[in-house]
Amino acid sequence: MTDKTMAAPAERKRGEGVKLVYDILRDDIIDLVLPPGSPIDEIQLAERLSMSRTPIREALVRLASEGLVTTLPNRSTVVSNIDFLNLHTFFDAITLMYRVTTRLAAEFHVPADLDVIRARQAAFARAVEAHDALAMIATNRDFHAAIAEAGRNPYYTGLFCRLLDEGRRILRLYYSSFEDRLPQRYVAEHEEMIAAIAARDVDGADRLAKAHADQIVQQIQQLIARDRRQTLAL
Repeated sequence: MTDKTMAAPAERKRGEGVKLVYDILRDDIIDLVLPPGSPIDEIQLAERLSMSRTPIREALVRLASEGLVTTLPNRSTVVSNIDFLNLHTFFDAITLMYRVTTRLAAEFHVPADLDVIRARQAAFARAVEAHDALAMIATNRDFHAAIAEAGRNPYYTGLFCRLLDEGRRILRLYYSSFEDRLPQRYVAEHEEMIAAIAARDVDGADRLAKAHADQIVQQIQQLIARDRRQTLAL
């Protein structure tokens, strides 16, 4: 667990306690400090944060709804595994949502939507400049969620946001493959998508969104398939 857990005050409002636990566990899970399959010890966490187990349990419910933790039949909780065997199904779904939401945003956005999208992109660019992987993951999610909102279909928005949330650890691997120094050309891809949306270029927005998804998928696939074996003299 990260050192920020030690900074928790002895007394806090209930809602603040839930948010504190959620933020700590979410960041540690996404950053792979808590690897897949790790147990979440409610008692130890309550003692460390000087709080009751109630806000901890509420935070775990929220994390479970985002697919980051799993409650086992014996009521213990562990960090959810990443299903690498069926990762292609996740890639299929999220690629489709990149395309659909960007197409719809190009068709149905209003000027105020572009203001929000550009502000989210500016936050993402700052995170990239700072080499802050967790901030990159959060701001990237917000950027694509804003595009989805501009498409005016709450069903697609809800599904896409769920996929973005579930894919945060996958995105952590993506940024890790660049040692958290994302090349500027991938920041520029966002700018190109914004330009296509602003121009109401539906087909161009679709093409850019697919290319954006494809390069992320390919980078992750290459990382997973990388041969890390060592040649040992016996």
